[in-house]
Amino acid sequence: MSPADVTPAPPAWRLLLSHVRPHRWALAAGGFLSLLTGGAALLLPLVAKGLIDDLSRDRAITGALLAMSALVVANAVLGGLGSYVLRRTAESVVLGARRTLSSYLLRLRITAVDRSEPGDLMARITSDTTLLREVTTDSLVGFGTGGLTLLATVVMMGFVDPVLLGVTLAVVVGAGVVLGAIVPHINRASRRAQDAVGVMGASLERVLGALRTVKASGAEDREERTLHAAAEESWRQSVRAAKWAAAAGNTAGLAMQVAFITVLAVGGARVATGAIDIGTLVAFLLYVFYLMAPIQQVVGAVTQYQTGSAALARIQEALALPAEPPSPPAPLPGAGAEPAAVAFDDVRFRYADDLPYVHHGVTFAVPARGMTAFVGPSGAGKTTVFSLIERFYDPESGTVTLDGRPLGEWELTRLRSAIGYVEQDAPVLSGSLRDNLLLGHPEAGGEALDRVVRTTRLDGVVARLPQGLDTLVGHRGTKLSGGERQRVAIARALLRRPRLLLLDEATSQLDAVNEAALRDTVAEVARETTVLVVAHRLSTVTAADRIVVMDAGRVRAVGTHHDLVAADPLYAELAATQFLATAG
Repeated sequence: MSPADVTPAPPAWRLLLSHVRPHRWALAAGGFLSLLTGGAALLLPLVAKGLIDDLSRDRAITGALLAMSALVVANAVLGGLGSYVLRRTAESVVLGARRTLSSYLLRLRITAVDRSEPGDLMARITSDTTLLREVTTDSLVGFGTGGLTLLATVVMMGFVDPVLLGVTLAVVVGAGVVLGAIVPHINRASRRAQDAVGVMGASLERVLGALRTVKASGAEDREERTLHAAAEESWRQSVRAAKWAAAAGNTAGLAMQVAFITVLAVGGARVATGAIDIGTLVAFLLYVFYLMAPIQQVVGAVTQYQTGSAALARIQEALALPAEPPSPPAPLPGAGAEPAAVAFDDVRFRYADDLPYVHHGVTFAVPARGMTAFVGPSGAGKTTVFSLIERFYDPESGTVTLDGRPLGEWELTRLRSAIGYVEQDAPVLSGSLRDNLLLGHPEAGGEALDRVVRTTRLDGVVARLPQGLDTLVGHRGTKLSGGERQRVAIARALLRRPRLLLLDEATSQLDAVNEAALRDTVAEVARETTVLVVAHRLSTVTAADRIVVMDAGRVRAVGTHHDLVAADPLYAELAATQFLATAG
């Protein structure tokens, strides 16, 4: 994903707040419980000082012991409850981010998907959103509660002995300077580690998506090296981030140990001179001990924020990709809906600015009802016609209209609800055969489903499958043959009762018997709706009401089979080749 594809992201803290805002009250409750936990801990040194004073004056210590016990119990209960609330809130933040990101990715423009790696986008939903869990609790809440606890501890230390406080702060400030130099390294290493995870996901998706090809090519070892290289790069960057994070944590720990030793030395001298009593020194040392927790919490919050900011930036990059506007689902055409008319007027189009034009001023008109076939050499731009009609892409110039209305004026869901589209490779999704058939019309009744199953000659397939329509078809329909997948795709499109049916080489993998049956079905459908077919088989072309001949991104002729054989040399050549292929 190149920087040119995305807009500059807001600061990481603002992105974090945008994810946390819906859960702010639960987060505040967890933070408040954490503060109460810290407050209970801060009272212990004062109670301990009183206990020592009571012992030194031979007074009863029962009250002090009971107070300490109550504070310990309160600390444990409040700490456990606060931890649960914060962790639950963090999981809710992750859930919200995953919902937002997955919904957005489903609405990405096809142009954005073309420029992205699906595996990398998957990593942003899985790996990157998971980091929000830690950055919410450890960074946001940890910094707030740790900072307040640290401030309260410093105030209490100043109340006990200002001189020893000054000694402690001198050590802590020195450690802070060192930490300031370490933090940027954590940020850079964390971002590189997350990018490497995305590369690894993209590599894995690439291999699994064509595993048969990889095996047939004997390329397992080469692909294995690619995957291992991506995994090792992620490991290297994660180890680098861990190294700097460990350095930050150890710097904080070392500072507190130095502070403890220094306070012990200076405090011991002050006790010896009578400036303070032993109880004050013990109380202050306890505060130094308690100071370690909020300082490490703040340091951990800062280091975790650096890791989380890298994940937040990657999530924001995905949310900045071009997407289609959200709109409510549109109703499918009714049983008596009128067929659609389509027209292209001087359409020019290319898939990217650095690629050649696919269409060079394409113009044609398809009236409502009937079958129109598109023929021409490979690369002529036939499939692109269908992509433009579905508005997967928009033309660079010229106009595409449906029912005389430019496609840009149509609401996308309403436009696509009127169209049935069978792609060239006829994708089938993981799940059951029933799920795949109902994908575009989940409310279809059993009678309508049975009808399209019979129409597309899937009834024999259903009878052969162990669980019938509820049989799982495997990843990308691997348990079905190529011809069966094409029939599933055609049945799925017919079930929507489209006003416009687009068939892109929809029968290329069918045997002669099934192709003839489906050809008759399509001819019957064409009497009630508008059918556009990209075809190479002569049997499909001759049955069309009109044929559009395309070559090098232009329309060179339109007519019937009989007219074009006599009038267009390219079509005559294609037709002759088809005759030979059919005869062979």
